[in-house]
Parts: sequence; C-alpha cells; structure tokens
Amino acid sequence: MTQPLVRVSRAVPTWFAPSEWSGAFGDLGTLVPFLLAYVAVAKVPAAGLLFTFGMAMIAVAIVYRTPFPVQPMKAIGTVAAAQVAAGATLGPDAFALAALLTGVVWLGIGASGMLQRLSRLVSRTVSFGIVLGLGLALMFEAAKMMSGNWSVAAPALFGTFLLLERRRFPVMVLLLVVGICVGALQAPERLAEVIAAPLTPRLPELALPSFSLASLSAVAIVLVLPQLPLTFGNAVIAIVEENNRLFPERPVSESRVAVSTGVMNLFAGACGGVPMCHGAGGMAGHIRFGARTGGAPFILGVLLVSSALLAADMVAAVLALLTVPILGVILFLAGSQLALGVCEGWDRKDDRFILLVTAGLSLWNVGIGFLAGIAFQWILKRGWVRL
Repeated sequence: MTQPLVRVSRAVPTWFAPSEWSGAFGDLGTLVPFLLAYVAVAKVPAAGLLFTFGMAMIAVAIVYRTPFPVQPMKAIGTVAAAQVAAGATLGPDAFALAALLTGVVWLGIGASGMLQRLSRLVSRTVSFGIVLGLGLALMFEAAKMMSGNWSVAAPALFGTFLLLERRRFPVMVLLLVVGICVGALQAPERLAEVIAAPLTPRLPELALPSFSLASLSAVAIVLVLPQLPLTFGNAVIAIVEENNRLFPERPVSESRVAVSTGVMNLFAGACGGVPMCHGAGGMAGHIRFGARTGGAPFILGVLLVSSALLAADMVAAVLALLTVPILGVILFLAGSQLALGVCEGWDRKDDRFILLVTAGLSLWNVGIGFLAGIAFQWILKRGWVRL
C-alpha cells in the first residue's frame, strides 16, 4: 500500500489557519500562466475569469471540504496560449461556448453512472501512473520556467524547501511577494501599469455566448474533444485517487467529480468564463504549502471573487508582474508533491512496469498514457506476456 507523502492529521484543523492561507496560493503555478494567456492573448475579460473561478472554488470547498482544486483545462488553455486553431484566432465567445459544451458532456457522463462503471476497469497502478506522469510533467515544465533566471529561482526554491515544514509560516505568501518584487525590478513599466489600474466596481454579466453551427462544430472538434481523455485521467481518476488516499474520511466518487465538473462549466460558460476542471496537481500544490481542509480553496475563491467585483484590471496587471521563475518554483513543488506520493509500495514487477509505462507516456499525453496503461494491464493479466 502506498503511503501518503503528507501525513494528514486526524485532528480537525481550522479553515482559516495560517497554513490554509499559505496553501490557498499553492496552485498558482498552473493557474496564473493560463489566466495570463486567456486575458493577454485571447482577450477574455479578467472580471469574468476571476468571478467564475472564484465562485467555483468556494462551492467546491463547501461541497468536498478538502483542498479540492479548480483549474483551467490544460489542453484548451494551451490553445488559448498558442491562439492557433484550425487556422483561425479564437475569441472569448469560443472559450465560453467550449465551457458550455464541456459542462453538458460531463454532467451527462456523471449523471448517467457510466463513469463509475468505467473507472472500475482502471487499476490503482494505472491511476497512480497517471499521477506520477503528471507530477514529473509539472516538474519538467517548472524547470523550463526556472531556467530563465536561476539566480532568482535557485535561492527561492532552496529557501522555500527550508520553510515548508513550518506550517504556521505562510511561505507561499512570502514567495508571491518575492516574485512580484523581482518582477517590479525587472520590468518597472509593469509596476506602473499596476499603480495606474483603476478600481472600478462591477457586477458579473450573465450572457450566453453567440455562436453559429459552424463555430459550434469547430469548438467541439478543436477544443472540447481533445480535452476529454486528459480530463478523465487527471481531473477525474487521478484526483479521486489522490483525495481518497490523503483524506479517506472524506471520500469522493468519480461520478460526483464528473457532475461537479459539468455544473461549474455550465456556470462558467454563462458568465463569460473558460473551461475548468479538478486537477490532481492542484491538490498537490495546495497540500504542499500547508492546506489540509476546504479552507484553502475557499480563501482563494473569496479573494478571486472580491477581485473580480472590485479590481479586475489591477489583478490582471499584478499577475503580469509576477516573474516567471517564481511561478516555476511553485509549479516544481506541486509536481514533486504529486510524484513522490506514489513512488512507494510497488513490489510486483508487473505493477512497476505498468506504472512506469503509464507515467512515461503521460509525460507526452495523458490520454495516450491512460490507454496504454489499460492495454498493458489487460495483456499482463491474461499472461500473454511475462516480465
């Protein structure tokens, strides 16, 4: 049996302890780059993004009561960053429509009970292989981000490791302050943009995106379908395994996670948001920086909603100011939390082989890694190949 990297105390911690405040910011390594891509490149309004993510985090915290994350869907977010899809540039309506379609798909899958039956075919070895692959992928991506300025990243990474065990010290808050200060020194013009950003209170707008049959087909093919295997592997199977391993007293099911994915995407699509999911790496990030309850996502959700209603433009400017190497440090720690948690307890050679194959291919594509792991699990179980 694999032992959790983090020993979760059976004592009931408070939702607003210093460690929960620190853990609230543990998922920013994946959240911030995609938010920047949507706001800066795809021109998605910051207010709608911040509001929908914040409300989803608050709801998820209340429902699950663990550091259950809410993240941008990575395959769709990558398209936003690259802004190349079928030879056309995608705008805010396309991503809102993708959220609505994603919501309908996952709500239907979760409500039908089909996902629960399908997940029984997936062994713990394949599930943990996906988790290990995702953790390594996050660490590799983090290393690229840190390589731009090791003089900043190396001391920040070393210092953060030294402070992580002091759960009463909000190390993530300190890391963010360092990242913003370094960014201000490197790009004073961005600091000027933060200072000049107006405080303009606004209410969220509830409006369905406009679309045609052609745009609906393009969004389904280019954005929604490629994301499905990744969501199933990372945002359903892996996150359920991670939550139930660390918080056995508060278990969740695959169908329940699929339904919550569907509901929050329908909400996001109706409020000018983008597709979102529950990623295992996000939970690892929250936990690595001290979170043990639903307090961490609740705190971050309240901050995002408040920012959306009062200072969306200023928050977008601050996010742009945060230096990339510090984001890399955050992402590296989240990846290490995810990977180390599944590296013990594999005594059988067959299990180790499936774990490594699934993890290795998941570095390239989670969907391919998932299918390959299932295939090798089936082949070895029937004795067609002996290791």
